[in-house]
Amino acid sequence: MFKFWGSQEQQAQPHPQEMPRDSWYPPSIVSSSSSHPTTPGAGSSSSFSIPRPADRANSLSNVSPAEAAGIIATLKDKSVDELRKLLSDKDAYESLLLSLEPVKTQDRVRDELRTESLQLARENLEKEPRMVELRNQCRIIRTTELATAQEKLHELERKKEETLKNYSPASLLHKLQESMNKTDEESEALHRQLLDREIDLTAFVHKYKKLRQTYHKHALTHLAMKTSVTS
Repeated sequence: MFKFWGSQEQQAQPHPQEMPRDSWYPPSIVSSSSSHPTTPGAGSSSSFSIPRPADRANSLSNVSPAEAAGIIATLKDKSVDELRKLLSDKDAYESLLLSLEPVKTQDRVRDELRTESLQLARENLEKEPRMVELRNQCRIIRTTELATAQEKLHELERKKEETLKNYSPASLLHKLQESMNKTDEESEALHRQLLDREIDLTAFVHKYKKLRQTYHKHALTHLAMKTSVTS
């Protein structure tokens, strides 16, 4: 049977390298990687599909250039079989992942944070009895000393209000008016004593003059203060 040249060339072309069927990667990653054919005639490393630029940008968006260079340097020395094993063997992939320096750094920082958190938790637990004691002392102070101080403060505030009330303009005017009324009553009583001849004229004049002076002094003060308040 004759073989045409075209059919012979067609048969000689290698098929694209397919992903392992038992790969543990998600189907989306496997289908994305296997959908890109390889270039015939390339070296052994060309048997793996090259991700599109958009896929690489998305996968390395959170990786710094230095970290990406370290990962590439680690994968560069791997053989084809080793790379295939990374795609199909989850334990191998995890072992490689844990050997990367960024992952080691992250694990180390995580362990340090965990250790510090545990230390802080222990210190807080050690301070708990002291906190309970201080809380009880505050409660005692609040119910005894503070209550006594508040009662004394209320008493002082009450006295302050009474003092301010006694020396308010209205209160002073009222006291002056009462003093004027009292002086006027004493003057009238002294005048009745004179009419009833219960006191001599000399004593009457001396006392009456003094009472009237006090009366007019209070009256003038009352008038001036009332005028000042109303204005």
